Amino acid sequence: MLNRIDLRGGWRDPRALLPRAQLDVSLAVEKIRPIVEAVREHGFPAIQDATHRLDGLRLDRFRVPAETITEAEATLEPEVRTALVEAIDRARRVHADQRRADVTTEVVPGGTVTERWVPVDRVGLYVPGGLAMYPSTVVMNVVPAQVAGVRSLVVASPPQQEFGGLPDARVLAACALLGVDEVYAVGGAQAVAMLAYGADTDVDGETRCEPVDMITGPGNIWVTAAKRLLRGVVGIDAEAGPTEIAVLADETADPVHVAADLISQAEHDPLAASVLVTPSVELVEAVDRELRRQVPETKHADRIGTALGGPQSGAVLVDDLEAGLRVVDLYAAEHLEIQTRDARTWAMRVRNAGAIFVGPYAPVSLGDYCAGSNHVLPTGGCARHSSGLSVQSFLRGIHIVEYDEAALRDTARHVVTLANVEDLPAHGQAVRARFPESTGGVVA
Repeated sequence: MLNRIDLRGGWRDPRALLPRAQLDVSLAVEKIRPIVEAVREHGFPAIQDATHRLDGLRLDRFRVPAETITEAEATLEPEVRTALVEAIDRARRVHADQRRADVTTEVVPGGTVTERWVPVDRVGLYVPGGLAMYPSTVVMNVVPAQVAGVRSLVVASPPQQEFGGLPDARVLAACALLGVDEVYAVGGAQAVAMLAYGADTDVDGETRCEPVDMITGPGNIWVTAAKRLLRGVVGIDAEAGPTEIAVLADETADPVHVAADLISQAEHDPLAASVLVTPSVELVEAVDRELRRQVPETKHADRIGTALGGPQSGAVLVDDLEAGLRVVDLYAAEHLEIQTRDARTWAMRVRNAGAIFVGPYAPVSLGDYCAGSNHVLPTGGCARHSSGLSVQSFLRGIHIVEYDEAALRDTARHVVTLANVEDLPAHGQAVRARFPESTGGVVA
């Protein structure tokens, strides 16, 4: 069922051969540019028009009433509420240990630099609502922002026909559990533009979404394109592509587990990537048999079959686990499972992955919900240079420089020298002006 890529018989850089979903975000940017510009120029009418055209709903108000959010929590099924509360608690425990402390370094006597960590003031959190709904994404975005100390949080999520033009009730319930009461029933590129530029959000112009400083959260290609277009107007976390899993496994891996985990990610999207990297031909064949058995039993068999059979998914055969480790490092998966002997030893050698799941009892779905880790992770190989969402995502380091007269006098000649080298003599003069009595050797 999986396409096979055979890299055995000598090492070569496999990046051009590895399966990967191909998305032309730059083309999508041009398609959504008119929507974004219309929201910037016209606000509410442009959001209303885009929502009508793209979501099939004509809404007079986008702000979800606070009482509706509260009611959503009250009607939540008890077992779902319990699971969400547990997910929130575990995420808070993990993210609480990520908070950074201010640090002051004495560079010289009388001269210090303090690095102060300051949270972003206002953040817009996007929660998708396409093929599935994601109350867990509310948790993963809100918890690190709250732990970081963000003062103002706003959630945007697409309106749903079945909920009368409101976001999914379970998404609203997750907002209520987390104390978020500013929620908008807006999706797609128009939601990102509203968050970036601000806009009235009802027909009377009485309710307004104020602009945010940063936008986080996954979404489809149109959301990703809008985030790319508006990067700089606001900060963004990342450009999320289709989800992906890579499994590095040897002959000790259980093919039932491996197949189930590949299926679990393929369930997200027909473009989702599921990749097995192994030196064991026998495991590939056993996993293929399991996929043929398990896929027809799933609720979303058509979607899963499309994803597993697409060019973005496959089984990669390697000579040994050392070669497999090099392959997964080059692939830089959003989710990487290690199902081998001494799995933790291999996991600790991985350099590039959004998150690593070690051994047979840490499937990716655990991380999606209740591991305590964050599931907003870099895709498309971006784990080579980017991290998943965390408390640090919402913090800015600001340097506070304090030098007394003696400390500045002591280093003045170096400042003047470097200013002259760069042909910026006024920089040097800004130091000289503080020591008018000095000549020549002191600050020259």
